[in-house]
Amino acid sequence: MTFESFPLPITDFQIGDGAQRNSTLICVPIMAESVDRMLVEMQKAKEVGGDLVEIRVDFLKNFVPRQDLDILIKQAPLPTLVTFRPRWEGGQYDGDESKRQEALHLALELGADYIDIELKVACDFFNSLPGDRPENVKIIVSSHNYESTPSVEELGDLVARIQATGADIVKIATTALDIKDNARIFQVLVHSQVPMIGLVMGERGLMSRILAAKFGGFLTFGSLDAGVVSAPGQPTVKELLDLYNMRHIGPDTKVYGVIGNPISHSKSPHLYNAAFRSTSFNGIYLPLLVDNVSNFITAYSSPDFAGYSFTIPHKEAGLKCCDEVDPIAKQIGAISCMIRRPTDGKLIGYNIDYLGAIAAIEEGLRASNGTTPASGSPLAGKIFVVIGAGGAGKALAYGGYEKGARVVVANRTYDKAEELAGKVGGQALSLAALNDFHPEEGMILVNTTSVGMKPRIDKTPVSKEALKHYSLVFDAIYTPKLTRLLREAQESGATIVYGTEMFINQAFVQFKMFTGLPAPKQLIRDVLARNT
Repeated sequence: MTFESFPLPITDFQIGDGAQRNSTLICVPIMAESVDRMLVEMQKAKEVGGDLVEIRVDFLKNFVPRQDLDILIKQAPLPTLVTFRPRWEGGQYDGDESKRQEALHLALELGADYIDIELKVACDFFNSLPGDRPENVKIIVSSHNYESTPSVEELGDLVARIQATGADIVKIATTALDIKDNARIFQVLVHSQVPMIGLVMGERGLMSRILAAKFGGFLTFGSLDAGVVSAPGQPTVKELLDLYNMRHIGPDTKVYGVIGNPISHSKSPHLYNAAFRSTSFNGIYLPLLVDNVSNFITAYSSPDFAGYSFTIPHKEAGLKCCDEVDPIAKQIGAISCMIRRPTDGKLIGYNIDYLGAIAAIEEGLRASNGTTPASGSPLAGKIFVVIGAGGAGKALAYGGYEKGARVVVANRTYDKAEELAGKVGGQALSLAALNDFHPEEGMILVNTTSVGMKPRIDKTPVSKEALKHYSLVFDAIYTPKLTRLLREAQESGATIVYGTEMFINQAFVQFKMFTGLPAPKQLIRDVLARNT
């Protein structure tokens, strides 16, 4: 099942500053163990920008329903959603079912704005309600699947079953085994005839929580603090508002992102979302944890999914999914950027990795030896050792070759090193042989592997002893900014070039490719400095 173009609901309204915002609410789960602590957290939820609070009474120790609910509902600074989740639906409560439902009846009587009841017991709950229940209380009937995301047909049937109970609002939460699972929820969400909450749990489901605003979701959940979540993959309120600009996502918002695995370390969303906001560009940029590039591209074929950056390990797989490939990217054999051409929807692949990195390396060499651009590339004639033969390694080897350097490719798998070296007239080494490779002094070393990237920051691809033979060392990793490799190279007397410099130069080029607008360069530099 692919996610094509679906009719999207237009649900904008005005906010205080006159700007358009979507109607998707941000709900903050409150999961403290005491009433006093819940009141403190509810106030904090209001301060950080939440629209309503979910009072998870199943987390309360020594819960006294009438007393505690009266305080929590009447003193809440925001509208309230009362949830008393049993263990059989992923919650904390493990007691008598009739007492649980009695507590929810009390919440309804005491003026809660929303009540959550699970589909499994929804009919019983509705049958036990008084005929004159308050009209302003909305009942959410929920279904949670902690194992997978069913087919679109099965999800449609589930929506119908929930609606048949008399639900005011439908809630379906599933689990993402693959990022393409989100597309099924989006498809059901945009066709729902009643208010619906549709979310996919887990890291691969993050996009569902942010794009709920694009596809008409009634609400999404945002936690107060990172890691303190009511369901896997939940972002914080601060991330939803400040990082993803969620208030301003609408049906026409274009979706961009960085495709990789792992991806949680990426700083790209910080840069591009800040740049989109500063230029009033209607786009959102997401971290996309992708296992299979082809499956992802097929699942999200709508024109609104407009462009991607590619990182480890998908640069070569991305090239195979393009309709057209820029000649330089074709020669390198990998892409770093994919754009969906608006006129015909075709996917065009580019490689701009080498531009940013080579420019940064040349600048570092010129600064250390006092030469100017007019004297030609300082890489000409230098031994240029590239660690890694993947997408980034290919790009850097090609860039060094273009500048007249003598390229050496070192890779864990010698055959791959030999294959890449052959394309750039260079020499191949196994990674194990690199420590003893020093035919001359003043060489250039470039690491394009993930060795030394968070969280394994204690790793390095080459010994400190070997680094004394290099005049400049570049590491494509930018998390952390100062890797062990760069720190030891600096201690050995080499000029070092941070991966952030390559990243910055790429961002300038890609922003213009995505938007057609000049990049806000100083803003991008400032944002990266704050986030590394």
